[in-house]
Amino acid sequence: MRLFHFSDDPDIAVFEPCPVLTPSVRPVGREWLNGPLVWAIDGDHDFMYLFPRDCPRILIWAKPETAETEREHWLGGWRAAAFIERHWLERLEAETIHRYEMRSEGFEDLDDAGMWVSRRRVIPTERISMSRLDREFAPRGVELRAVDSLPPLKGLWHTSLHVSGIRLRNARDWEWAR
Repeated sequence: MRLFHFSDDPDIAVFEPCPVLTPSVRPVGREWLNGPLVWAIDGDHDFMYLFPRDCPRILIWAKPETAETEREHWLGGWRAAAFIERHWLERLEAETIHRYEMRSEGFEDLDDAGMWVSRRRVIPTERISMSRLDREFAPRGVELRAVDSLPPLKGLWHTSLHVSGIRLRNARDWEWAR
């Protein structure tokens, strides 16, 4: 299994555990997830981080229990879909990010959308620079969809799909959509 961390910083020699910037409500016994950790994503879900850091996005894919009608309606023949606000397209095409690969030893699987954490420092084994991020999705079976606004998609959380929202606080009018 391959684990990655994406960053706009091209010079990370060591990842030190650090607490999340915005703590989340965690289930009882999992409060430690707000503490000092190194976060990574597995190769099957790396498309979730093929974006400029602050780009708000909604990512969807089918779960085993997803109804075929929902799968067809929302995904068609795609494995997953990624929604961004249209005004982020230019940055997505222009920005370069860096994908750091990490050994999986010492990481714990969160059983949540391919996320893994380590409580210890991690030295990356490789770094590659990635540009023209808009071209990275289709080879992964993910359709990139630019929309005028993300708030109209809030109903996705009421479907049987897996739905992840990242950096939504940066979406236009998101606070009014809750």
